[in-house]
Amino acid sequence: MILRHQKFIAICITMGKVIFFENEVTSKLNNRKRLKSFLDELFIKEGKNLHQLTIVFCNDDYLLQINKQALQHDYFTDIITFDLSDNPNSITAELYISTDRVLENATTFQTKYTAELHRVIFHGCLHLCGFKDKSKKQQLEIREKEDFYLEKYFS
Repeated sequence: MILRHQKFIAICITMGKVIFFENEVTSKLNNRKRLKSFLDELFIKEGKNLHQLTIVFCNDDYLLQINKQALQHDYFTDIITFDLSDNPNSITAELYISTDRVLENATTFQTKYTAELHRVIFHGCLHLCGFKDKSKKQQLEIREKEDFYLEKYFS
């Protein structure tokens, strides 16, 4: 799969559904095999078929450039989700996650970095499953789902 929103082109060859790519940062993500399996389960539980998901960990500056170029937004964010699916029943997507934002959010919300990192990953996956977060009601609904999957993952 070619990462479509990078300044440079990186080609990832894999047989798995979930690919992790670290762009000049370390995600400090442990037990990737377990997370891959859990994400498969999340999509199944939400009624979606996961074809391929590439998760790119990067820094604030890198994600800001993507935000400006792809979305015309000039601000920092913790995640940008790109649904690249040709078939609505089979998800192919890329998640770009700023580890800088995740660390700052963990500090702000007084939670562990690992928990915040997983929350952001689950948040992006939930967007791919059709959850929105524009209204207060939608924000509450997606937050409840994030909490549900965090509890399930860490218990």
